[in-house]
Amino acid sequence: MSLFGFGKKSSLPTPETALPGRTTAMPVTTKHFVNSNPLQAPFGRDNLETAMFGMGCFWGAERKFWQKDGVFSTAAGYAAGITPNPTYEEVCSGMTGHNEVVLVMFDPQVISYAEILKVFWENHNPTQGMRQGNDTGSQYRSGIYTYSDAQLKLAEIARDRFQEGLTKAGYGKITTEIIPAPTFYYAESYHQQYLAKNPNGYCGLGGCNISLPDLAEAAINL
Repeated sequence: MSLFGFGKKSSLPTPETALPGRTTAMPVTTKHFVNSNPLQAPFGRDNLETAMFGMGCFWGAERKFWQKDGVFSTAAGYAAGITPNPTYEEVCSGMTGHNEVVLVMFDPQVISYAEILKVFWENHNPTQGMRQGNDTGSQYRSGIYTYSDAQLKLAEIARDRFQEGLTKAGYGKITTEIIPAPTFYYAESYHQQYLAKNPNGYCGLGGCNISLPDLAEAAINL
């Protein structure tokens, strides 16, 4: 949720109209507020894999992932836009093209990417286009940003299987963008693990009460 009002921009800017941004990266805290693991690379472990998702306001989305066993670290940030190193205010203006996203570092020996996808699909409504619930704007769009061909294929399989359940329940077509992972820009430190610091803060997530079918066999066959 924008601290400066709901974002309303429902179309993406062009490279010519996007805000210019800056060359300096956002300063951010070094440790995860919940588990004290590193928030940025190097993470100190070689067995971690990376996932990235947009599912509405990143405050509530990030909490869904850090609560899972096997998730080593999470971070709120911006991705899939044009403006380099954007600020929160700039993203909320709709003139950077960025989505509010969560970066997830996980141990695949404890939690699989298929299980990570389950968290994504079951905890927001992926049929709403440029909004999520009351949050309206291009920064609230549903997105899966993949780090390998296997992640891309499994995400597409999950989308198709989840769509079957949505259709039976009377929902519309999934609008989730599924693309190779773009550059991730860390959000300001006060956004990191926001709902752990502010337990009564705004969440904004709402699922469709539909379960994603098991993807274990599909994952093995990739």
